[in-house]
Order: sequence, then structure tokens, then C-alpha cells
Amino acid sequence: MSASARFSLSIPLKVGLVGTGYAAKLRAETLQSDPRTQLVAVAGNTPERTESFAQTYQAAAVLGWQQLVQRPDLDLVIICTINSEHGAIAHAALSSGKHVVVEYPLSLHPWQAEELISLAANVNKLLHVEHIELLGGLHQALRRNLAAIGAPFYARYSTINPQKPAPHKWTYHPTQFGFPFVGALSRLHRLIDLFGKVATVSCESRFWESESEYYTACLCTAKLRFTSGLIAEVTYGKGEVFSQAARPFEVYGENGCLMFNGDEGYLVQGEEKTPIDVGSRRGLFAKETKMVLDHLIEGTALYVTPDVSLYALKVADGVRRASETGKIIEIL
Repeated sequence: MSASARFSLSIPLKVGLVGTGYAAKLRAETLQSDPRTQLVAVAGNTPERTESFAQTYQAAAVLGWQQLVQRPDLDLVIICTINSEHGAIAHAALSSGKHVVVEYPLSLHPWQAEELISLAANVNKLLHVEHIELLGGLHQALRRNLAAIGAPFYARYSTINPQKPAPHKWTYHPTQFGFPFVGALSRLHRLIDLFGKVATVSCESRFWESESEYYTACLCTAKLRFTSGLIAEVTYGKGEVFSQAARPFEVYGENGCLMFNGDEGYLVQGEEKTPIDVGSRRGLFAKETKMVLDHLIEGTALYVTPDVSLYALKVADGVRRASETGKIIEIL
């Protein structure tokens, strides 16, 4: 069945946007340039910024997301705000008859994410969780070259982001961002997409607190044992204590290894080291937004499902519990 038959849509789609940050800006630019959509309303955290953003994209400024999701003139709500509000906004939007696109994570709580997926099915509305890491050049290069190294048995992935001083913003707030591997769900999700189901997880974490409610740095290292036997180590760090940025991603197989660092990649087999074209990370939000619109209007398949995102969220929540208890957690 095509999406148009399933969803009874009219063109242009009327869109409401929650958020005024970087992701919201890229979404708004794409919506404005696509004749199939009209950005109708924007809700943000501060009246001044919301008004300025709305004027830039010829939309109405709305006081808060609670008012935005109730507007009868909207078909679709796109959620680009702090992680801790994703679940509540998605629930309200679906309940008021809107299609929903939300940046990962769908919720900070797996139980709530499950409820939202069921709600979307019950009201026959699209619920899509953005995972642009799957569309990026690095991930696509890994996928293309994975078979060349034979059966993979070990992966190591690290993202270190120095920030001095650490900003007083929601990404450094423990409840607004969530546990680091939940808030930055893409770190685990790309591994799950490549290697499948996870059997057990463990984790060590450290946070550098400040006198305010924000921390100044965090460091989390998780170990995942996949049902295939592959072991992966994932490190996520950011803040004032780090002096050097790093983004290495390595996968070792029985016939060689794939080594990426930033935008450079290599296939290493014995003495031979072959460069891999990683491609650009630019334009992914625009590409993602167009894919969602194609799905809604033309019925084309999407690149990820909410159930797959939910599984990654359950693994991330297991990592959180492992960090808090010091135990190895089984993923059921």
C-alpha cells in the first residue's frame, strides 16, 4: 500500500517545528525549499529566538510546544529540541493526530518509546526517528567494505570532543541530555546496524561536576558482546578535561581490518593498505528530510524503523544500568 493511500494527505504538507537550534535550522531550510511542504509554525524555548527564527523562515512563532501540537492546521510535527522532552512532545503530537519526526532518541526511557510506537500504529500516523549516522559517508564506507575483512571479531569506536569552557547548555545537563550513550544513541546504533544483536554490556563512566547543575566533562566507555561473538568497545567523551579531538573507528576481521579516523579510511590486509573513500557528511539532514517526505507522499521505504531505534535504546539503557551497578547486563 502506498503512503498516500495509507495517510490521506494533502499537498503541501503543513509542518510544525519544535526547536530553533542547528538541526531545526537545517530542517527548516529543507522544508522551505521543497514545494511539497509549508513550514507553518515554530515553537522554541525563548520568545526572542523563536520570533527571529520564525521570521527567517516565514512561519508563525508559537509560545510553546504544547500549543503547537494542538494546532488543527498541522499535518506533521518535527521535534528538534532537548532529549528529555522528546517523548512527551511525540505523545502529544500523535494524540492530536499529527505525523511525527523526532531526532534520536525517541525517548530517554525504553518503556515510553514502546508506548509511542504502539500509539502511532493505533492512530495510523507516521512515527520516524532520525538516525542520519546510517546515511553518512563513514557508515556507508564501513558497510561497503565489511565483507573484505572476513568475519569481524573486534571493533573499537571512540568520539572525543574537547570543549573549553564547557557550555552551560542542555547537552551537558544530566537529565536534559540523558545518560551519554542514550543521549548520543548513534554511537551504539551504528554498531548494532553493522553487527546485529547484543548479548551483554558493561560500562565505566566518570563525570566532572561543577557548582552549577551542568557537568564540565564526561567520559563513558562501554563494552558490548554481540551474539555473533564480536566484542566492541565504545568510548564517548566531551568537555574541559580533553585536549585533543579524536574519532577513530576500527573493525578487525579474520582477513584484515578497516581503520577510519575522521574523514580518512583504509582497508588493511597484511602489508597492503588501501585508501577508502569516506565521502562527505554535508547535507545529511536535507537528505533525511526528503526521504521522510518521499515516504509520506509517495510511499517509498525509509532507511530505519522505530523498532530498530527502540532496540538500540534498550541496549543503551542496559549500558546505563551497567554503569550505575558495575555489573554485566544481559540484553534480552
